[in-house]
Amino acid sequence: MPVTRPLRILVVDDDPAMVGAITALVGTEGHQVITAYDGLSAVRRFREDAPDLVLLDLAMPGPDGFSVTGQIRALGDAPILVVSGESGEPAKVRALDIGADDYLVKPFGKQELLARIAAVMRRADAATRTGTTRTGSEPLRAGRLTIEPGRHEARVDGRLVPLTPTEYRLLDTLVRAGGDVVPHLRLARAGWPGEADPDLLWLKPHLARLRSKVADAGGPSIVAVRAVGYRIDTGDGRADDLDDSEPDNGDSRSGDGPLGGT
Repeated sequence: MPVTRPLRILVVDDDPAMVGAITALVGTEGHQVITAYDGLSAVRRFREDAPDLVLLDLAMPGPDGFSVTGQIRALGDAPILVVSGESGEPAKVRALDIGADDYLVKPFGKQELLARIAAVMRRADAATRTGTTRTGSEPLRAGRLTIEPGRHEARVDGRLVPLTPTEYRLLDTLVRAGGDVVPHLRLARAGWPGEADPDLLWLKPHLARLRSKVADAGGPSIVAVRAVGYRIDTGDGRADDLDDSEPDNGDSRSGDGPLGGT
């Protein structure tokens, strides 16, 4: 079933022929294409053009597709459909774990690509209607704390909380979770989106400084859940283990006419 509305699609691939083929195909459905041929320009175009959907190769110059997936996911909720010649299960699991929404192996059928685009957009649109996702610029709130993604700022009762870029990304991720626990690995990837495999031990000192800044400003508590992750206290009365613990390094690393022939 085709998508019933025109989309702005960011196509990222270092092969101009592949970019051209995908552009021509989705253009027949009325979609507009934004192109990027390396990881750095992909992230820049995502920031500048705010696409509805990203079609992303994994192997490319500069930051690879895994790193780009993490950076894009930290910036917004647009669906990411990986389109790659890598057919191995580890690559698929890793991409999906970082934040991709679907994975299509090259070579692929034209109709399959269109069907997968339609499927990921149906899921994204349904999540938006039910309020389970947020736009990149919508203010986020947790008690007296307000996050302003458009400004990259955090405020408590209107007073600015001075945060480093990493601290802001960590806090943004915790607030978006709405009080649910954010696993160590997911939090680390949000804090360091340029790292495909961030060290989980980086979290503890950064979270300690972040907790102190938010608490000193009168904001909600950031609590540690032993061997699982962190959550922000939204005042719902949940009982968590507040002891800081070392992250479990096994945290959530495993999970399940053609175009693009090699």
